[in-house]
Amino acid sequence: MNAKTADPTVPDQGCIVLLTTSHRVAPGLLSWPAWQALRTADRVLCADAAHPQLPYLREAGVRVDEAAPTAEELVAACAGGRTAVVVATGEGDPALTDGLARLAGSGRVAMPELELLPASYDLPGARLLDLVQVMDRIRLACPWSSRRTHKDLAKYAIEEAYELVEAIEDGDRDELREELGDVLLQVVFHARIAEEDPDAPFSVDDVAGTLVDKLIHRHPHVFGDETATTPEEVRAHWLRTKAAEKQRTSVTEGVPVGQPGLALAAKLHSRVRTAGLDVPLPTGEGIGYDLLALATRAEAEGTDPEAALRAAARAYRDAIRAVEG
Repeated sequence: MNAKTADPTVPDQGCIVLLTTSHRVAPGLLSWPAWQALRTADRVLCADAAHPQLPYLREAGVRVDEAAPTAEELVAACAGGRTAVVVATGEGDPALTDGLARLAGSGRVAMPELELLPASYDLPGARLLDLVQVMDRIRLACPWSSRRTHKDLAKYAIEEAYELVEAIEDGDRDELREELGDVLLQVVFHARIAEEDPDAPFSVDDVAGTLVDKLIHRHPHVFGDETATTPEEVRAHWLRTKAAEKQRTSVTEGVPVGQPGLALAAKLHSRVRTAGLDVPLPTGEGIGYDLLALATRAEAEGTDPEAALRAAARAYRDAIRAVEG
C-alpha cells in the first residue's frame, strides 16, 4: 500500500483496498502484493458468497466476511487506521465504488486512503478463453447453432476468408479486426462441433495443440539447432520438414482443386518449380489454356495472379461506378 507521511494532528482514517482478480486466471494464483494486503488487513470483505477466490483465501488462513457494505459503512470500518480489503466481484462492485467517489467528492467526509490493487492479470490470449465459453453456451442454447454440422458451415469458412482478404486489400484496420474475428469464429465453431463426434472427438485445445506442435517442428531454426538468416532458408526448412511429415508421392497432393482457378494453377506451378520438375504446360484451344499460361507466368515472376486479377477487377468496378455517376 502507498506510504504516507504521518501527521499526529490528523486522525488516521485507514485504508480501503479494492482487490481485483481475473476469472481467466486460476483461482488462488494471486500476486505477492495481493497476498500481503490480504494477510495484513484488519478486515477482508466480499459481496459474492460464490466468488471463486474465497475457498483458496480461506484455505490460506485469510478470514473473509461475506458482506456488501455501503460506502459509508466501509469508511467507518477503516476509522482509527484500520485497513479493509474488498475482494471485488466479477461486476466490479460499481455501487460501492460510485458511493466512495461521491463521498470523496463531497469534501465533507475524511476519507481513508483508497487503493486499487490488481491481484491477477490476464495473459496474452486470455480472451480466447471467453470465446470458447461463449461458443459452448451458444452451441447448447441456440436453436440454429446447436443443429449445425461441419458441412453446414463449410460455405461460411470460404465466405469469411474472402471477406478477410477484401479487408486486407482495402487497408481498413477496423474491418480487418472484425473479419479476423469472423474467421476465428469458424475455427472455434468447428472445433466445438467436433467435440460431439461419437467416434473421433477433439476439442479446440486439440486443434491448438496440433498447431503448436507443427509450428515448433517446422521452425527448427527457432526452436532447434538449425540456422536460417534469410526467408529463402526458412522456406527450405519448412518444405523439408513438411515433406518428411507428409511423405507424399506427388507434389500435387494437398493442393485443393476446389480453390479458384488462377490460384489453383499458380499453386500447382509453385509445387512444380519448388520440386525442380520439368513439366511442360499442356496445350489446347480456348481461354482456359491462355489463362493457365498467364497464371504460371505470374507465379514464376512472384505475382499472385488471383490478387492481381482482383485488383484489376476492382479498378473495373470503380470505372463502372464512375460512368454510372
